[in-house]
Amino acid sequence: MNLIDVTRELATDEQCLAFLEHQRWPDGIVRCPTCGNDQISRITRKTASKNKRAQVYQCLESTCKQQFSATNGSIFHDSHLPLNKWFMAIALVMDAKKGISAKQLQQHLGIGSYKTAWYMCHRIRKAMVDADPTPLSGVVEIDETYIGGNAIRRFQKTPKPRPPKDMVLAMRERSTKDKPGRVRYFHVPDGKLETLKPIVEANVADFPSMKIYTDSSSVYDIMFGKGPREQSHRMVNHSREWVVPGSRIHTNTVESSFSLLKRGLIGSFHRVSIKHLHRYLTEFEYRFNQRKADDRFTMTVAAMLRGKPMPFKQLVSEA
Repeated sequence: MNLIDVTRELATDEQCLAFLEHQRWPDGIVRCPTCGNDQISRITRKTASKNKRAQVYQCLESTCKQQFSATNGSIFHDSHLPLNKWFMAIALVMDAKKGISAKQLQQHLGIGSYKTAWYMCHRIRKAMVDADPTPLSGVVEIDETYIGGNAIRRFQKTPKPRPPKDMVLAMRERSTKDKPGRVRYFHVPDGKLETLKPIVEANVADFPSMKIYTDSSSVYDIMFGKGPREQSHRMVNHSREWVVPGSRIHTNTVESSFSLLKRGLIGSFHRVSIKHLHRYLTEFEYRFNQRKADDRFTMTVAAMLRGKPMPFKQLVSEA
């Protein structure tokens, strides 16, 4: 579902609520999110009130009597924005290959403040976290890059020291005829063996037929030097070549994902906080891995319904 479909099919609050109800209760039986009871009554508000939801449900369980809607307990919970603006924002974020900034969303959707648009974007990113990732398989390339640490201006009277760069580890699975390749990004404190090894072992399948390609870093040489992956690991010495002659041994595939990531951070967002870097990495990872899915909009909305609310205080206070 693209932006045109959203504006046509989900234009009103009633249409949006019906869509959310179908995603949350696909069997058509509405259940109370508090007690799980399916004996409920529908309430339709005919006059405007502080609660902007025109349609809500009330649990008929005598010990509960909770009023709720399809957005209760989800990432949409306690949002004062109209649902059609939420859906348009999701469509824009999912279809923007290099991402879209909160400022641009604010202007396109007529959102009152930048703070509200920024908060919306981070709640959408929260739904993009893969809750149950499967290990990468086949041919996997592993490499790392650095984010931040922009050069200081030459003609400053009092030059400031260059800010430190932050490392991002990436693992990319090459595409095959059966399935498109996937990528994983990790914001790591350093490139030491004890930091990278647990991440690699948790995200790469362990079977003899797979192949792992890296650069000639001594960390990878030690990591794969012993054990069942020793015969599967191949390295490329970038001081001499980019591809091992006469073979397909290279790390160009994972490096191309770095190019897309950095063009997005520089061209769309311009500046990102290192505190929230892992959220931006999640967005680029999710959008790339779902690039071939026809129902990625519906998948994202369903994930937002399953996700827990993220209060603004929690977002800005997280380390």
